[in-house]
Order: sequence, then C-alpha cells, then structure tokens
Amino acid sequence: MGDARMTMAQAGAVVAAAAGLLVFFLYSSIHKVEEGHLAVYYRGGALLSSPSGPGYHIMLPFVTTFKSVQTTLQTDEVKNVPCGTSGGVMIYIDRIEVVNKLAPYAVYDIVRNYTADYDKTLIFNKIHHELNQFCSAHTLQEVYIELFDQIDENLKLALQKDLNVMAPGLTIQAVRVTKPKIPEAIRRNFELMEAEKTKLLIAAQKQKVVEKEAETDRKKALIEAEKAAQVARIHYQQKIMEKETEKRISEIEDAAFLAREKAKADAEYYAARKLADSNKLKLTPEYLELMKYQAIAANSKLYFGDRIPNVFLDSCAFQQASLRTAHEASLPSQEAPDTSGESHLRAKESTG
Repeated sequence: MGDARMTMAQAGAVVAAAAGLLVFFLYSSIHKVEEGHLAVYYRGGALLSSPSGPGYHIMLPFVTTFKSVQTTLQTDEVKNVPCGTSGGVMIYIDRIEVVNKLAPYAVYDIVRNYTADYDKTLIFNKIHHELNQFCSAHTLQEVYIELFDQIDENLKLALQKDLNVMAPGLTIQAVRVTKPKIPEAIRRNFELMEAEKTKLLIAAQKQKVVEKEAETDRKKALIEAEKAAQVARIHYQQKIMEKETEKRISEIEDAAFLAREKAKADAEYYAARKLADSNKLKLTPEYLELMKYQAIAANSKLYFGDRIPNVFLDSCAFQQASLRTAHEASLPSQEAPDTSGESHLRAKESTG
C-alpha cells in the first residue's frame, strides 16, 4: 500500500515537471515583432532566408534565435567625430545625425552581408571616412565658415553613392551636422573677425542707405522736373489750341462776312441789272414824251402874252431888292434910289 502511494507521488512529480518544461519551451519559442520591423532568424548561427513581419511568431527555443530590423525611418547619431584640416588644425564635430530608411525587400541581403548591425559598417564608419576626406581637402576657414553649409549635402551625396553600390535598398534621407569645435584661441580670432565683418557690413549698409536716399532724392527731383515740364507742355499746348481756335473762329467770321458781302453785292448787282432791264423796257419814246410834258407842267414859272420876255427876275434877286428898298426908305438924309431898279438887277439870259 505504501509502495503504491510512493509511485503515485513520483508520477505526479514527473507530470508537473513535464508541464513546467512545456510551458517554458512555449514561452521561449513565442516572440513578438513590432510594427515597422522585420525579424530575421538564425539557426545554429546560419541566417534563415524567410524574415517574419509584425506580430507573434513561434520558433524552436535554444536552437533558433531572431533579431529585429527596423524598416521605417530611423536616425543614427555619430558623436565626437575628429576632423583634421589641410592646415593641420584638429577640430571635432560634436554630433552628426543621419536619417535613413531600409527597404523591406533588402533586409535579408543587407543582414547577410553586413549583419543586423549594418548601420555601424555602412553609416558610422563611412561618416568618419567621408568627413575626414572633406576636412583634409579644405582649410579651417572653409570648413568652419565658408563651406560649412555644404558639409551635410556633401556627406549625404557621398554616402548615398556608396550605398547604391554596396547596399541597394538603404536610402539616406538627410544628414545634419553640428558646428565644429575648434581651439579656443582660434575661436576668439574668428569671433573678432566676425565682429569686424559685422562692422564692415554695417558700414556698407549705411553707405547703401545713404546712396539709396540720394538716389531717392534724385529720382524725386527728376519726377518733379518731369511733372513741371509736363505741366508747361500742357499749358503750351492749351495756348496753341486757344490760338488755333481763335484763328478758326476768325476764319469762320471772315468767311461769313465775305459770304454776306458777296450775297449783298450779288443782290445789288441783280437789282441794278433788273432795274436796267426794266428801264430798257420802260423808257420807250412815248414814255419819254410823257415825262417831258410832266416836267413842263411841273415848272412854277408862267408867262402870259404874245411873246416870251427876254428878261426875267429871279425870285431870290427880287427878295434882295425888296430888302434894300426898305432899308433905303428908312434913311432920311439920302435920296431915294432909282425906282427902275436897274442898278440892283442883274440881267440873265433866258434858258427858255
């Protein structure tokens, strides 16, 4: 009875141990791959050709291992990179950031050729190499000031050119380089030089401001002169137009006066011509005879007797003789004049 109990206890212990081992193996075989990563597997140190995507996966524990490789954008930092210039000055770049992306289709080939830590070989080491190549070909002035803005672009192009040959599928998106650290004495000299350059730029800007102000004044004066010239030209043209208008008005008035005078002359000529034509028709011999008798009948002097006297008195002479007779009659000391009146009458020939 006791032996049976012991056997059952041993069997329970074996079952429990087997269950624990099963749980341990299951825990060791199940693994998780994050989004944006691929899992590459090694079995006995050999790389398997079938990576796994995001999610939970099962592998043989203790026989198969895995490493996660990121396939989204990632930033690798290279710190404290030494760089010797062509003048022999050693400078240090505190940090270089390289933004890169690995394509999923290239994960197996790149891991097989450069391991899962491919960025150390393809990026970190290449950064040191390319940066030293750049610094050794340029002076401190060029590296620190003049060509500093070109370092990141040059590094990006150099890295991508090598990666296109060595690791297709790995793309460099951007490279960011911090300002190099230089010796303190040289840095102070650069600061003094920059201060002098700043003063020079300020002076140049002041000169440009003065030149611009002078140019503005000159253009303003030119605009004012052009404005005055345009106003004078407008006034001149206005006077010319006024004179031309007066000339045209005078010409119109002269033409109208000439037309009126011509019409008046034509009317007078027409009236005279018509009068001459009517007289030509009117002055017939019978009409002239009638006019003669009318003129004789209108004569105020009438003579009666059997003959026409050969002497007649003018009415004016008769009035003068009467005045003189009255005057002589008023003088008592003088003799009366001859009543015959022959001394005061003047004989006239008859026009009869």
